[in-house]
Amino acid sequence: MQKILIVGAHGQLGQDMKTMASSAGYSVSGVDVPDIDITDPVATRKVIAAHAPEVIINCSAYTAVDACETHEREAFAVNSDGIAHIAQAAREINARVVHFSTDYVFDGLKTGPYIESDVPNPQSVYGKSKLEGDRRLAQALPDHIILRVAWLYGVHGQHFIKKIRERALQMRGTGKPLKVVTDEVGTPTYSMDVCRQTLKLLTTNHRGTFHGTNEGFCTRFEFAREILKTYTIDVPLEPCTSKDFVLPAPRPAYSVLENQRLKQLGINVMRDWKVAFGDYVQEEKITR
Repeated sequence: MQKILIVGAHGQLGQDMKTMASSAGYSVSGVDVPDIDITDPVATRKVIAAHAPEVIINCSAYTAVDACETHEREAFAVNSDGIAHIAQAAREINARVVHFSTDYVFDGLKTGPYIESDVPNPQSVYGKSKLEGDRRLAQALPDHIILRVAWLYGVHGQHFIKKIRERALQMRGTGKPLKVVTDEVGTPTYSMDVCRQTLKLLTTNHRGTFHGTNEGFCTRFEFAREILKTYTIDVPLEPCTSKDFVLPAPRPAYSVLENQRLKQLGINVMRDWKVAFGDYVQEEKITR
C-alpha cells in the first residue's frame, strides 16, 4: 500500500483526489494552508518529511487567473517556487511527484489539438507561472508526472458550470439573454476523471508530461447551452465574443488538448466530455 500525501487537499481537485485515492486502497493523508506553506522551502521540507510519503500529489496552485495579472509575485511564489520546494523535498526522501498543469501554457493560436510536444507560449501571468513551475519540477526531479488539464470542474469549488447556472437562475423571468462567448474552444474536464487518470498513471513507471482532459471539445457557448438544457433553466442564450468581456488576463482562444501520450501507451481512461458531465450532475445531486 503506497503512502500518498496530497498537497492542497482542501481544494476542488484535492478533495476529489483524496476521496478517490482512499477508495482505491492507498494510504492517504492531506495537507493545506495553514498547515503547509509551499512558498517556504524549510517549512515545506519539514511537513513532507514528517509524512514520509512515497508519492506526493500536488493539487495546490494560485488559480485566480485575472488576479495573477496584478499579483505576479504571489503567482510565481506558489506556482513556480512552490513546486520547486516540493520537488526538492521529494528528492530528499526519494518520493515521486504528480503535478497538475494547464492549457494556459499555450497561446491558443493553433487550429488543431495541442499535443505534449507542442512548444508552450503562455500569454498570461498565470500561464507563465505554471509553465515555470513545470520546468523547475522537471529539472529538479526525474521521477515526476505533469498532467495538463483544462476547463476543470467538480462538486467542490467554483467553476464555469456553477457560474453559468447561478447567472441563469438570476436572469430567469427577466427576458434578458445570457451572453456567452463563442470564440473560446476547449474541453470541459471532470475532476473525478482526472483523479482516475492520475491513479492509472501511478500504476505505471511512466514519467514526464501528459495531457489529461476529457475527450471531444466545444465552445463556451455550446457548454453553456448543455448546462442550461441539463438543469432545465429556461433562459435565452446570446452568442458573443471575448471582445465583449474586458478581462485582465488573456485566455487562449483554442486550448483543446490531445491525450496523445496516454493513448500511445494504452492508458487513456478519459471519457467523452458529455458523458463525464452527466456523471457530474448525478454526483452533485448526491452530495447536495
